[in-house]
Amino acid sequence: MTDLARRAYDHGFRLDPIVRSLLDTDFYKLLMLQLIWREHRDVSVEFQVINRTRSVRLAEEIDVGALREQLDHARTVGLSRREQVWLAGNTFYGVKSIFSPDFLAWLADFRLPDYHLEVRDGQIELTFTGAWADVTLWEIPALSILNELRCRTALHRLGRFELDVLYARAKTRLWDKVERLRALPDLRLSDFGTRRRHGFLWQDWCIAALKEGLASAFVGSSNVLLAMNHDLEAIGTNGHELPMVLAALAPDDEALRAVPYQVLDQWRQHYAGNLLVVLPDAFGTEAFLDQAPDWVADWTGFRPDSSPPLEAGERLIRWWRERGRDPRDKLLIFSDGMDVDSIEAVHARFHGRARLSYGWGTNLTNDFRGCSPALAPELDPISLVCKVVSANGRPAVKLSDNPAKAVGDPAEIARYLRVFGERGHSMQPVVV
Repeated sequence: MTDLARRAYDHGFRLDPIVRSLLDTDFYKLLMLQLIWREHRDVSVEFQVINRTRSVRLAEEIDVGALREQLDHARTVGLSRREQVWLAGNTFYGVKSIFSPDFLAWLADFRLPDYHLEVRDGQIELTFTGAWADVTLWEIPALSILNELRCRTALHRLGRFELDVLYARAKTRLWDKVERLRALPDLRLSDFGTRRRHGFLWQDWCIAALKEGLASAFVGSSNVLLAMNHDLEAIGTNGHELPMVLAALAPDDEALRAVPYQVLDQWRQHYAGNLLVVLPDAFGTEAFLDQAPDWVADWTGFRPDSSPPLEAGERLIRWWRERGRDPRDKLLIFSDGMDVDSIEAVHARFHGRARLSYGWGTNLTNDFRGCSPALAPELDPISLVCKVVSANGRPAVKLSDNPAKAVGDPAEIARYLRVFGERGHSMQPVVV
C-alpha cells in the first residue's frame, strides 16, 4: 500500500505526474466521444474552465508554470498497448466490445490538443478550442490537474509527521462513512470522484478501501484507469455536454425545444440496456418531463443531477406511474454532491420503491475538511467545472434545475428560459 504521506512529502514530477494515462478520465467521456466521433466530429467547440467558488483566487494558489508543465505532459499521454486490449476485449454493462474497432483505432493515436491559458484578476482562464471529438477529452484531466495542484501547493506547507497525521485523519473519516454505509440494505455505490479529487493516489486508496469495506455493494468507478487496475466495472452514461452542443446548433426555437429528445434518440442508436439512463435537467427537468415522448419511459432510469434528491426522486417516481410504468423496475442514480448523510436519507425514502444507485464524488475523494487546522480552508474542495461554452461560434447554455449552476451568455439564458420555462427551478447552494 502506498505511503501517501511520504509520497506527498517526496514526490517529484517524474514519480507522480498528475495525468498518467488517457484512461484517467470518466467512462461517460469515452461513451460520449464515440457518439461524437461518429455523428458530430467536425463541430467546432470551445470548453472553458469555470471557478464557481469566486472567493478562491485560483491563480494565487497554483503556480502557473507548474500548471503549464502538467498540461503539456497530459498532451503527451496516449493509450498503452495493455489499455487498448482492455478497451477492445472487456465487457462493459454486459456488452462485449462496446467500442467499435474503427473508433479504437482512431483513439489509439489520439493526443490531447493545445490549450489557451491566461491569468486574469487572480483567476485562471483555461480554454480548449477545436473539433468536438478532439477537444472533449480535455474536461476531466484539466479539472484533475487544477484540483491536485491546488492540494499539492497546500501540502508543501506541512512537515512529514503533519502529513502522516493528515492522511490518518482522512482515512479514519472515510472508514467511519464506510461503516455507516454497510448498514444500508441492497446498497449499490460507485466512485464518481475523479474531477475534484484530492489526488490520483488518494482516489486509488479510496477505491481500494471501498472495495474491501463494502464488498459487492461497491459496484465500480467512473475512472476508467482505476476501474481497470482494480478489476471493477467502469461506470458512466452521458452528460450535459451533448444537449448543450446540439441546442447551440439548433436553428430556431422549435428545433431547440426538440433537442433533449433528439440527443436521447441518437444515444439509443448506439447504446442499450443500463446505458439508457436519462439526464433530464440540462434545460430543466419539468420541461423535459412535460414533453417527453412515451418511449423515454421505457428507458432504464434517470440520473437527477441538480434538484434536491428527495424531491427529484418523488417527481420521477410519480412521472413513471403517470406513464403506466412500475417504478420498482426503474433505476434512480443519485450523484449530485452526495455524502453519507444524503445517501442514508435517500435510501430510507426510496428503498423498495425503485432500484437505487449512488455516485459518490467529491465527498469521497476530497473530504479533508478540518483534517489539518493549519491548512483550512486550502484543502477544502471548490466548485470547479469545465463546460462547453460555444459550438460553431454560437453560445452554449445549461439551465439546470438550480439557477446557481446555470452556464452561458445571459441573453441566451433568457431565451432558453422563454423556450423551456422556469417551472421546477429552485436556487440552492452548490454542493461539491
